[in-house]
Amino acid sequence: MSDHYDVIIVGSGAGGGTLAHRLAPSGKRVLVLERGDWLPREIENWDAEAVFVDNRYVSPDTWLDGHGKAFQPQVHYFVGGATKFYGAALYRLRERDFGELKHHGGISPAWPIGYEVMEPYYTAAENLYQVHGARGEDPTEPPASAPYPFPPVSHEPRIQRLFDDMAAVGLHPFHSPCGVMLDEVRPERSACIRCATCDGFPCLVHAKADADVVAMRPALEHDNVTLLRNARVRRLETDDRGRAVSAVVAEVEGEEQRFSADVVVLSAGAVNSAAILLASASDRHPHGLANGSDQVGRNYVFHNSRAFLAVSKEKNDTRFQKTLGLNDYYFGDPDFDYPMGNLQMVGKSSAPMYKGEKPIETGLAPAFALRDVAEHAVDFWLSVEDLPEPDNRVTLNGDGQVVLQYTPNNQEPMDQLYHRTKKHLGHLGMHPHHLVPRNVYMKNDIPVAGCAHQAGTVRFGTDPATSVLDVSCKAHEVDNLYVVDTSFFPSIGAVNPALTAIANALRVGDHLLERLG
Repeated sequence: MSDHYDVIIVGSGAGGGTLAHRLAPSGKRVLVLERGDWLPREIENWDAEAVFVDNRYVSPDTWLDGHGKAFQPQVHYFVGGATKFYGAALYRLRERDFGELKHHGGISPAWPIGYEVMEPYYTAAENLYQVHGARGEDPTEPPASAPYPFPPVSHEPRIQRLFDDMAAVGLHPFHSPCGVMLDEVRPERSACIRCATCDGFPCLVHAKADADVVAMRPALEHDNVTLLRNARVRRLETDDRGRAVSAVVAEVEGEEQRFSADVVVLSAGAVNSAAILLASASDRHPHGLANGSDQVGRNYVFHNSRAFLAVSKEKNDTRFQKTLGLNDYYFGDPDFDYPMGNLQMVGKSSAPMYKGEKPIETGLAPAFALRDVAEHAVDFWLSVEDLPEPDNRVTLNGDGQVVLQYTPNNQEPMDQLYHRTKKHLGHLGMHPHHLVPRNVYMKNDIPVAGCAHQAGTVRFGTDPATSVLDVSCKAHEVDNLYVVDTSFFPSIGAVNPALTAIANALRVGDHLLERLG
């Protein structure tokens, strides 16, 4: 394997995998260094106990919290990154999310680019990731230059009833934008079979539009793209001036290997990209590579989220449940003049997921036996924006171990959104007194361990004193270093961040194609 490339990409998820796909047709020599391997295709992919109880696919990493307590983060290292397990909810940020927003808990800062810059890349991202949706249903939906490439995923009967009941009380539910390879008109040709093992599971039949299936595999059809798996990048080295990355140092099968490229792109996730930069400290960059601003690792965000199940008065035999969203309270309402957030369905819960979840046992007994819960549960997810704070940050301890320090903020909007959801339950065919928290998505006593939506830490901006990257996501201080995972976000909004990472990778890809000529 040659050691010099036009572009090295560290990570193959929503950012890195998409960027590789964008660069592949150019003929430029691209090396993707992926810490993990192909996710094995095995029956356990669809086994709730293996996935949620045994944590079969979760990394054995140990990080420390701000108090020095060890925890296991809910991260996955495979080709395709976190998208192998995401629910494929592919939302655009709202147009107002790109500007400064006043929240109950403080200010969400403006982005250095507006929505209009991202819009064509959102459209391209929706096409690449085969997003199903319906324009015009969501009152907060930003302008779009094209319809969704595929029709919305239909609601199953119980969720259609929920949709209709929401509309009847004056709400505006919509079909959640979903990246799955589903053909409901010709089901005999459909890769997706609408199973109950999508959100939080890897797809055994490769019918979920994840970065592995829709980006990396097609990119590897081009001879100029190389994927090196089980290659953990430890640090980046620079030339004598400290202005260019001269070597990417990776551990491959227990041995150190060095690679070089004209351009190096980090896309290892908000925590790990920051950790790599911090671990790359040198005489020229004593506080970490590209960290003259002291912003690397800071402003970590991952959403204030709450998962809960409501007990339906009728059985809920839905299999593919993640088809409905609600943004009526996204920017507030007449009784709360601050943004709240997004409500969406999550994957249908099943009995094995409840193992060890004491709130479900205590919240439902004696009215319901646990064996009845799965038959009646309707599962919701609320997301509220958490605000970037400098002290919510990633650092490394003396042994090079990741320390993730996080103190929650902007909590009142979650309580407000939860209250509004709860007050509607009796009108939505639910038992209003059987609303139970679900910990299945956190799976840990430390909330910060549930880091699926991690962002911030290497944010972009126009001022090198307050940001790490410029508007092209190039490091201010290093001429050939870019970052394209969600760490570039100055703020996170209240919807899933994946589509924005994908769209931005396409945007940066166009910039790199122009740069490389």
